[in-house]
Amino acid sequence: MHHIELLLALLALMFTSTSEICISRHNISAIEGELFYLKYCSSASEHNNETATIKWYKNNESHGCIELNSSSSPRITLRDSVLEFWPVELEDSGSYIFQMGNDTHKWKLNVIGRSKHNCYSEKLIISKTVEVQKSLPVACKHDYYQPLVNRTALYKNCVKIKEGKTPGLKKNAEFADQGYYTCVFFIPHNGRLFNATKTINVTIVGDRSKIIPVLLGPKLNRVKVELGKDVELNCSALANERDLIYWNLWDENGKEPNVHEEKVTKIRTPEGKLYVSRMLGIKNINEKNLKFSYNCTVVSEGGTDTINFVLLKKEDMDDIPGHIFTRGMIVAVSVLVVVVCLVIMGVIYRVDLVLFYRHFMRKDETLTAVVDEIHSLIEKSRRLIIVLSQSYMSNEVRYELESGLHEALVERKIKIILIEFTPVSDFTFFPQSLKLLKSHRVLKWNADKPLSYNSRFWKNLLYLMPAKMVKPCGAESEVLPVLSQS
Repeated sequence: MHHIELLLALLALMFTSTSEICISRHNISAIEGELFYLKYCSSASEHNNETATIKWYKNNESHGCIELNSSSSPRITLRDSVLEFWPVELEDSGSYIFQMGNDTHKWKLNVIGRSKHNCYSEKLIISKTVEVQKSLPVACKHDYYQPLVNRTALYKNCVKIKEGKTPGLKKNAEFADQGYYTCVFFIPHNGRLFNATKTINVTIVGDRSKIIPVLLGPKLNRVKVELGKDVELNCSALANERDLIYWNLWDENGKEPNVHEEKVTKIRTPEGKLYVSRMLGIKNINEKNLKFSYNCTVVSEGGTDTINFVLLKKEDMDDIPGHIFTRGMIVAVSVLVVVVCLVIMGVIYRVDLVLFYRHFMRKDETLTAVVDEIHSLIEKSRRLIIVLSQSYMSNEVRYELESGLHEALVERKIKIILIEFTPVSDFTFFPQSLKLLKSHRVLKWNADKPLSYNSRFWKNLLYLMPAKMVKPCGAESEVLPVLSQS
C-alpha cells in the first residue's frame, strides 16, 4: 500500500508540470540537509522538440566541468528538466548547467550550513508586514514537493504550534503574533524521510489607515495683502479619509465680513498617505479683514490641530524703515573706507612697522644660535662645576645651569661638583633640581687664606674629577691625574 501511494504521488508530480515553480534566477541558496531542486522551464517550441537531448553539468574549482547522470551520486535524481537533491549537502555548492540542444541555462548554488540553535536559517527568510487587526495568513504549502508531502509541522520561533497535512494560520493579526513562522515539510523517499523548510518573518505594525491628523506649516501665518485685492488662504493637512477640515469664520469681532469661496482637493501618495487642502478665497480685502483672525482646524478620532492666518498690509510688513537703512549704509561704507586705508598704510610703511615691533618687543633672533652652542659644550663635558653663590645665579648662566642639571639628573651623562665659594645657608634662590644635590659632598673654599696645591681642597677636587693618564716627562716624572676642562 505504501508503494502505491508513493507511485500516485510521483504521477501527480509529473502531471502538474505547468504549475511547478521554475528557478530562473542565477544565484540561489539552499540549506544543508534539506530537499532541493533545480528546474528549467523551456519555451513552447523547445518543449515540442522531442528529439533534443537534455544534459546536466556541474562545474567547480576542484573537479572542473563534469556531466551528471543517474550514477553521479545516490543523492541526485535527474528527471528531464529537473535536478533533485535527496538531500543537498555542503559539497554540492558550485555552478550547474542545463543544456537542451542549443539552449543552456546556468545556476550558481550556495549551500548554507544548518544552524545548531535555530530551526531556520536567517539567510533564507521571507519577510511579511501585517497591520494589526488585518488578516494574518501563514500557509504551509510547498510549491514543488507538495504532492509528495505526507506530514507538515508549523513552528513559531522554533516552538511547534500545529501539525497536519497542510497546517496553517489564518486570523486577525495581533501584536503578539509577531515572530518567525517555520513550515517543515516531511517527504518520504526510498524508505527514508526527508524534510524541507520555509520560514516567514511576520512583523505586526499599527493601523496605517488611522493617523493623528496634523496641519502643515507654522501655527501662525502672516499674509501680505493689498486693500481692494483678492487673496487665497491654503490650509493643508495630513489626515485620514473621514477627518473633518474646516475654516472657522467667526471670532470676537463677529462673522467674517467678505464673500468667500472654498475649494477642497485630496491627494493620496503611493505609500497610502492622504493630503487634504482646503482653500479659502477672500474677495475685495478691506480694513475689517485686517482685524479678523482666520482659523483652520482638522478634527478626527485621534485628536485636533489648528493653525491661524493674519492679514497685513504690505506697508506694515516693510523689513527695514528707510531712515534706518540709510544710516546703516553710511556706517558700513565708513568702516570699509577705514579698513582699506589701514591696509594701504600697512603696505607703504611695512618696513618701519617691522623695525618698531622688533624694538618694542626687544626680540633678538641671534640668541638661539648661542643656546645650541651651550648645549653642545655641556654634552661634551664629563663634569659640571657649580660655584654656590648668589651672583652665580645670574640670568646669563641660568640656561647653562638648568641644562647641566638635566644632563646629571635625567640623562646621567655628567656629574656635578659643588663648590661653596661663600657660606650659603639659604638655598631658596637655587633651582628645585639643584636642591636634590644638596646631600652630595660640597667642597668649601676658604677665601681668607690661599690654599696650597697639596691642600685638602685641591686633593678632593682632583679626586672628584675624571682620571686622565699623562705620559711621563723624564725619568723623575710621576704619573698624576690632571684636571680636565669642563
